[in-house]
Amino acid sequence: MVQLNRKSVVVLALVVLLLVAGAFWLGMRQSSKVSSAAPPNTSTLPAGHPEAAANARFSHFRVGNRNVKAMYADGDQVWIGTSGGVIRYNIGSEDYKLYNVESRSLLSNGVFHLNKLDEQLLVGTYGGGLSIFDIAHNAWKNINIPDGLADQFVYDSKRAPNGDVWIATWSGVNRVAGARFADPKAWTTYNVANTRGGLPNDWVYALDIAADGSLWFATEGGLARLQNGVWTHWQHEQGLGADYEAVKDDIRFNADPAQVSRHHAQQKADQGLGNVKVAFNPNYVVALKVDAQGVVWCGTWGGGLARFDGEQFRNYTTKDGLPSNHVFSLFIGKNQRLWIGTSHGLAHFRAGGNGFEVLRTADGLFADNVFSMSTAQDGSLWVGSFGGVAKLTGL
Repeated sequence: MVQLNRKSVVVLALVVLLLVAGAFWLGMRQSSKVSSAAPPNTSTLPAGHPEAAANARFSHFRVGNRNVKAMYADGDQVWIGTSGGVIRYNIGSEDYKLYNVESRSLLSNGVFHLNKLDEQLLVGTYGGGLSIFDIAHNAWKNINIPDGLADQFVYDSKRAPNGDVWIATWSGVNRVAGARFADPKAWTTYNVANTRGGLPNDWVYALDIAADGSLWFATEGGLARLQNGVWTHWQHEQGLGADYEAVKDDIRFNADPAQVSRHHAQQKADQGLGNVKVAFNPNYVVALKVDAQGVVWCGTWGGGLARFDGEQFRNYTTKDGLPSNHVFSLFIGKNQRLWIGTSHGLAHFRAGGNGFEVLRTADGLFADNVFSMSTAQDGSLWVGSFGGVAKLTGL
């Protein structure tokens, strides 16, 4: 029997191209600028949703009342992870299929991560472990703690150049040698205890692998690196995330996990932030990407976007033009452009790195909260937000 850990978080409400068993439908709203042959705009937007800018190029997909935390575009397919399961959507035919607990595919309908290894889809779930879908044989396998998984809450995965797969969980990081998921001896767990604090916190939200082979981890206690067998970490006192005094007047996202969780409250108290009653914890790294130049980008909880070159941090906040200091997702798209999903819009650096271009609902987003992104083979950017998914073209 799998024993569930007692974890609590503020689960952000988001939703996407969603299907609910027995009663689901797909709605699409297209900008009149998509093409002259675009179908009429017959579906309605959610209450309070502004009309799109005249020059917007977008399609909106919405269904039901669920959320999207993950997307993975692969050829003519887009895989969409929602709080109601995984949707397989065919861009050309617009056919779709839902995989969830009811279809005996997953152990939990809450999906937080999607990745593909050869012909296998990896699905990280909220409380149901890691589910693996053999696409060619239409077969599912569920992996959990008895199989070697550190925790049943799975947030990210990456395959290293040597074939090992690394998995981010809420009880540390797993390495699966050679991607041999069925071999118990292939599994290793790294946590605060056995790395002697090299991994600063067991709650790991994201990971990435740099071109030099170093592994980087986003945790609730800072940024960590594993390089040549040596663990190193960085926290706010080394420059990660902006200071509270620099951002306190600009915090508009008020969902503070410390107000509902002793775990998060203790984290703030340990930093001397016990009296800060708003959503601010610069050590709490929610999103992570390493670019082609080896620069590490960290999305923090209220401390803005942190850029780390291996020596020092540079933090970007709303004072630099970032739409919000709460960064929920990071994605490197075509031409190595870094996309920054926040609680109040989507952004990317302007040419030359001077300030940000910002997209919100008036520019085609379905909602301003941006939780997931992926690029399809036609170059379109798919963005998961509260209420639905936007497909953006011409960017």
